[in-house]
Amino acid sequence: MQLRLDRERIAAARELAAEIAADLDELITGSTTTSVERAYLRLLGLEGTDEHGVPLPNVVVKHIHDGDGLGRGVCYWVANAMYRHDLSLDEVAEGVETGALDLVSEKEEAPEKVMPVLDELAVLGLKKIDKQREKRERLQNELGVGKEPQLYIIVATGDVFIDASQARAGVLQGADIVAVIRHTAQSLLDFVPFSAVTGGVGGTYANGENFRIMRQAMDDAGREAGKYVMLTNYCSGLCMPEIAVLGAVERLDVMLNDSMYGIIFRDINMRRTLVDQYVSRMINGYAGVIINTGEDNYLTTADSFEAAHTVVASQFINERFALESGLKEEQIGLGHAFEIDPRKKNSLLYEMAQARLVRQLFPRSPVKYMPPTKYMTGNIFKGYAQNTLFNLASVLTGQSIHLLGMMTEALHTPHLQDRYLAIESARYVFDAADGLAKELSIKPGGRIERRAQKVLADAVKMLEEVASVGLMEAISRGMFADIARNPDGGKGQDGVVVKEPDYCSPFIDLLRDKEGSAHGSDASHAIR
Repeated sequence: MQLRLDRERIAAARELAAEIAADLDELITGSTTTSVERAYLRLLGLEGTDEHGVPLPNVVVKHIHDGDGLGRGVCYWVANAMYRHDLSLDEVAEGVETGALDLVSEKEEAPEKVMPVLDELAVLGLKKIDKQREKRERLQNELGVGKEPQLYIIVATGDVFIDASQARAGVLQGADIVAVIRHTAQSLLDFVPFSAVTGGVGGTYANGENFRIMRQAMDDAGREAGKYVMLTNYCSGLCMPEIAVLGAVERLDVMLNDSMYGIIFRDINMRRTLVDQYVSRMINGYAGVIINTGEDNYLTTADSFEAAHTVVASQFINERFALESGLKEEQIGLGHAFEIDPRKKNSLLYEMAQARLVRQLFPRSPVKYMPPTKYMTGNIFKGYAQNTLFNLASVLTGQSIHLLGMMTEALHTPHLQDRYLAIESARYVFDAADGLAKELSIKPGGRIERRAQKVLADAVKMLEEVASVGLMEAISRGMFADIARNPDGGKGQDGVVVKEPDYCSPFIDLLRDKEGSAHGSDASHAIR
């Protein structure tokens, strides 16, 4: 089922998206954030907390930020202290914690003299990720993966051990991908809890220990089910780069990571989000992680029929930012959703047009298709019918990742039997319609094709407007999701710092060079 689409219009959309991203390049590459710098410390191997439970990366970065030194990068100040006092990384952190060291008042040695002390730590940090990437590839080759559309389920109990038990049941019932919903509002915490935390509300805390517990559980369940189970969590929010590091080290396979979601839906400062998404996506790219973007959320606040083009415009922008960070197209899991009003005449026709359009515009991307939620009610029978149409649209239009709709979506967090019924229903539709798309064709010039062409044309017009005013101004006008944000407002703005000319980090070049330093040669101590 192929749409006839204007290739020149598609090319124009990508050119405009590149122009929009380029306009922000100076901001993104010329700035750093407290979370980016904490992520670098985590890559170097700094773990643990102080006596008050504050993560040591937070302690060190806050110390340097308070001393107005973060523009040179946390790596420089740590390396300077390690070099001058012959200390380990942990000893430097301990000195900061106890007050024995004031890093920014130390005599400043030349970067080329001190930065090599971090080379070995940087290489070792990335080798941990290398090993996990290699293990993923080995297990996928050994066990295989689920057939597309891959069935994606969520668990959200607040207790990682119950999550693991429920997820295992879902895998044995047929799920291919498991997502752990994150604790409510964790995206607004400017630190990552250190140890396993079981008291999450509306979801489970995203941190390294909980990732480790879930990864082991899904490996065990996958062997029992005879396939590699992909594990998903969130690295959006104020700690986006840090959680990307933790996910990479613990072998998560998919991470929710959007260039604008935090701005629009969590009121996180624009500059903070744009810088953080750039670095977090470099980490995801290096680790072989698939990202999921959040355009599906636009349709919960805006009408899915009238605002369909905003989803497509945002997908082009998200794709461009991801490519700028070094992600491959095969890692860019763009999101959209079956959120069309079921009362609308020919709603399935219009949804098929949108779903097929997205699939053809991004043919190499593992597109993620979200189920109906906005128009779900307590009528579970109507909801079951809506999810059945969603399942049919997914298999007919060739989606990659299929988040299962639940019969009781509007009533409560899914029970085990709800997931079982959702998996059973989706498998029935997928099997029944497995070869149907190859037997059908889209009528040239018909309603589906005309609708898709209009959505694409409107998306290009929107991209032209965004390019003319700039992305931050476009967001401030509420052009995405009908939500307006202030470029100078939002949470986390005080954590954004302009890089000084002698800013140092060993990681920017290493994260881009997957065949270079982290795989055996000397680390770079680039000054950027």
